[in-house]
Amino acid sequence: MGIQDTLKALADPIRREILNLLKNGRLSAGEICEHFPVTGASISRHLSVLKEADLIRDKREGKFIYYELNASVLEEIMLWITDLKGASNNEGNDTEK
Repeated sequence: MGIQDTLKALADPIRREILNLLKNGRLSAGEICEHFPVTGASISRHLSVLKEADLIRDKREGKFIYYELNASVLEEIMLWITDLKGASNNEGNDTEK
């Protein structure tokens, strides 16, 4: 998956809130659904998009699937943004001299 897929997944406020919920630990789809006024099918689709972007992982335990944050992809995005910000800051400093 590329950065474009990750940014697309992060663009939706419900998906960002799902990630916020998962930063506190793993949750089942049902537990995630309790936090949103949308259908279970809608949450399922959001989880699928997040999984395709490798932002979350899932693990089946019995009849439940638990979702957890995959922080490594988020770290890669943060490094890219930091690098991009650093590059633009350096360019701005060069033009001022």
